[in-house]
Amino acid sequence: MPMVSQDDIRRYVEMNIPNFHSAKLESLTKLKLLEILTRKNPYLFRAKGLTAPRDLVKAILDAYLSSSEETLLGGFLEDFAIYVCRKTYRGDKSAVNGLDLEFIRDKTKYFVSIKSGPNWANSEQIKKLRSAFNEARKIYAQHKGGLKAECINGCCYGKQPRKGEHKGDYIKLCGQRFWELISGDTDLYLKIVEPIGHQAKERNAEFLAKYELVIDSFTNIFRRHFCDADNLIIWDKLTKASCEAP
Repeated sequence: MPMVSQDDIRRYVEMNIPNFHSAKLESLTKLKLLEILTRKNPYLFRAKGLTAPRDLVKAILDAYLSSSEETLLGGFLEDFAIYVCRKTYRGDKSAVNGLDLEFIRDKTKYFVSIKSGPNWANSEQIKKLRSAFNEARKIYAQHKGGLKAECINGCCYGKQPRKGEHKGDYIKLCGQRFWELISGDTDLYLKIVEPIGHQAKERNAEFLAKYELVIDSFTNIFRRHFCDADNLIIWDKLTKASCEAP
């Protein structure tokens, strides 16, 4: 079986991780404070005792960016997982709607839905996942594939106790267990870490410089809309902006 070398990993990451940093920077430049406020919980910020406009703006931005970064890096890891499996088991994008990857290993046909982390789904999303897996089994049986079919919910990070991996009609593998399945390498999950950090310091410095400018700009906007003459936050006005129907 072909293995993914450290050089393969490094080349892929160096070629593709800049897209993550560029997208993160682009998402920051497109933000509009008044739009973000309608999606944030004013009661939470009040409960945290935030009183300075700049501190509140920073808290709002940090909450937004944390979610955005998780999504962007999750997309990078999902694409990297397909690349790895293509190198090791000739895996490829799944033709089944809702699934990401198909490959054959040890006389078993695997259908995989790749997620960033383990806590991604509500009951309706799990229902859709099961439906996609059932459709994959049905199509595979119609084509008389001849191999045992397994359906996998693979998560790029996190832990899933082995005794809880089997979910009835699919298996949930997280972190090390998922990366080992698609690569045959028990240590692949560790080999990814160092290349991802390459040039992170330089790129984060660029991001932080822009971030400070956005905070300053947003703070000025916030003061105009939600502060009194003494620069104190008018919480009723802020709450109405977040909660009142248009």
